[in-house]
Amino acid sequence: MKNEEIENKLNTMKADLQRRLSAIDADLGAALDPDSEDRITQVENDQVLTEMRREAGEQITSIEAALERLKRGSFGRCVRCFAPIDPSRLDAIPYTPYCVTCARLLDERLSL
Repeated sequence: MKNEEIENKLNTMKADLQRRLSAIDADLGAALDPDSEDRITQVENDQVLTEMRREAGEQITSIEAALERLKRGSFGRCVRCFAPIDPSRLDAIPYTPYCVTCARLLDERLSL
């Protein structure tokens, strides 16, 4: 995949996430329902939306980092070991900074 295609794909993903964040923010900004049962449901939904917002924000940060790596010419190389990242991994997660091996090592450390 050419750099321009990668950049377009990442920017499209970022724009989609930003639209999702706007919708989440609108939902989170809604006034609580005066009915206590509905309010409980709304609060529970807000907790889910807050987590979705956090995850989308993290993805945007990762996409911005990938765009920066693309500009620097280091896109497609693992930021930890500098090995090439498998193209199929980049197709699945185009903003990933890690090769499969380093991603597994990091996951193992986080799960301890």
